[in-house]
Amino acid sequence: MKQLLFSGALAALLVMISGMFSPALAHETAAVAHSAAAAAEQAHAAVHHLPPIWTVIPFVVLLLMIATGPLFYHHFWEHHYPKVSIILATLVAGFYGFFMDHGTHALLHTLEEYISFMALIGSLFIVSGGILIKINKRGRPMLNASILFFGAILADIIGTTGASMLLIRPFMRINEGRLKAFHIVFFIFLVSNIGGGLTPIGDPPLFLGFLKGVPFFWILSEIWLIWLACIGVLLAIFILLDMRAGEGTVPEEFKQRQADGPPISITGRRNFIFLVIIIIAVFLDPAVIPGFPSLQDMFHVPFGIREVIMFFIAYSSYKSSNPKALAGNEFNFEPIKEVAFLFIGIFATMIPALELIGAYASANAADFNVSRFYWLTGGLSGVLDNAPTYLNFMAGSMGKFGFDIGSMEAVREFAEGTPSPIPGDVPSDVYLLAISVAAVFFGAMTYIGNAPNFMVKNIAEQADADVPSFVEYIYKYSLPILLPVFVVIWFIFFNH
Repeated sequence: MKQLLFSGALAALLVMISGMFSPALAHETAAVAHSAAAAAEQAHAAVHHLPPIWTVIPFVVLLLMIATGPLFYHHFWEHHYPKVSIILATLVAGFYGFFMDHGTHALLHTLEEYISFMALIGSLFIVSGGILIKINKRGRPMLNASILFFGAILADIIGTTGASMLLIRPFMRINEGRLKAFHIVFFIFLVSNIGGGLTPIGDPPLFLGFLKGVPFFWILSEIWLIWLACIGVLLAIFILLDMRAGEGTVPEEFKQRQADGPPISITGRRNFIFLVIIIIAVFLDPAVIPGFPSLQDMFHVPFGIREVIMFFIAYSSYKSSNPKALAGNEFNFEPIKEVAFLFIGIFATMIPALELIGAYASANAADFNVSRFYWLTGGLSGVLDNAPTYLNFMAGSMGKFGFDIGSMEAVREFAEGTPSPIPGDVPSDVYLLAISVAAVFFGAMTYIGNAPNFMVKNIAEQADADVPSFVEYIYKYSLPILLPVFVVIWFIFFNH
């Protein structure tokens, strides 16, 4: 019965929102929502009961406070955001622990995801903090664009977190005296998000797809044209903005470095070895290497050998890093601390939201075309963790073709392009591509769309750079710049 109530509530919400934009769209959405409610009622006996819709309130409250705290109650937010995040997380965890029949399993699974998440981004953050890159060139439009393009490619090799942490400080240094808010924003767009769309290493959703059975180079072969076109358009916009930024004021210290130093210098090269070890550790998983030992199965702990290696590398790297590199990067733990506290709240409070969305996607997969999968995956990836959002809609789209996401063979067949059972519909690989593009690219829509976004924001704020607020980032940059690009991508590739 709870599924039916949820479907009805969600139906009303969808009708209300769509009605604000178009009566025709509202009518169409109402029909889809009605079929969703009917499907949910029929499937009730086969699925564990869903959380009530009011359980998403802590998640909404946390998002609103992240957006408004730095603007309207900065002092309170700066000192108490860890408490706020933990309290809201505890509310949801308590409800699941005491009132949901699958609550313990859901909480343990979320804890495993959170530990894995923090192990990866924490180790990359600490290791890259011990690598000091100095570029003794003045920031100019073409040089800046070249760095952003290089960073986008690097994101596919060491992940968006690794590339962001490695390049954000030198990128800001060469533009000192002329650094504008758009420099930070486009760095987040290109290096922290869209750049990582070519390989499973680049962004967590693609890695989860790889673990489920999507061939490693499938995404590269399918997305490269979309990736290159999107990167090219955004770089062209960036160059135009950077040309208008002017020369700015060149600091005396920078003039001295240009006169005396080499064009590029790197301190702390040893940490590149640590980076390589972290990337190798990413693949130490039973899903990748059959028979690889699982600490979860052997000792019932919420982490594996991969996470142990990453935490050990982070500790060893910090203890052995070149002091000059750490000092030159003004390294401190504040950015990773902010991510750790805020995302423990996000991970916990979004559990009911993801369950409700997953149930909705599964119940409505037959009614969704590729356009809806693209926009729903993208829209939710901007405010939810894009990895489970990707999996939910991937599972829903596979169900439409009669496949089970639990079978690696079925996932491979789905990625190869199975014809749709619906006449005139596109093959399955187009659905997978739409979901993959949306999950990765739309992460750039907000600061919480991807963990590196928050870290870059924090590092830039510590350097006294002009950084847009949460709301300003959306209405001034992501909506007017990114959204039209994503609309064009949809119109050309997924408007079926």
